[in-house]
Amino acid sequence: MLKLDDRDLKILSILQREGRITKAALAEKIALSPTPCWERLKRLEKEGIIEGYGAFVKMNAFGPLSVIFMQAELDSHKAEDFEIFEEAVQQIPEIVECWAVGGGVDYFLKIATKDVDTYQRLVDRMLNDKIGLRRYYTYVVTKPVKISPFPPIPSELP
Repeated sequence: MLKLDDRDLKILSILQREGRITKAALAEKIALSPTPCWERLKRLEKEGIIEGYGAFVKMNAFGPLSVIFMQAELDSHKAEDFEIFEEAVQQIPEIVECWAVGGGVDYFLKIATKDVDTYQRLVDRMLNDKIGLRRYYTYVVTKPVKISPFPPIPSELP
């Protein structure tokens, strides 16, 4: 595992908040000259700690949007059944996040569709496609309260 220091953590924290920051501005914020800062950044990318860069896009920039959380339970709990479900989820663009969890349910899914009716048609397809979905619970988002980069970067190493 790559050994990180406080400057690496600061770079990661700044990039989470300001992904479009220039290399010069990043170097200035961490009190380092641009070349060593750039080398650190490249090392973090090469080691896979920085997986990519993106933009937060306004949720309804392209028209109405419903965000729905689904709690999903599978018919069976054999390894191949989990694989079938997870592969199917990868093919559905409206499912923007899927988390396997322990406890009383198998998965939590975050789904974005234009409205609740479109969501229900998606669920009906999932049930008809026999991907192992036995039971689901729907939670419609009424408003976003907090959306932040994941995970929060610690300010210092333990």
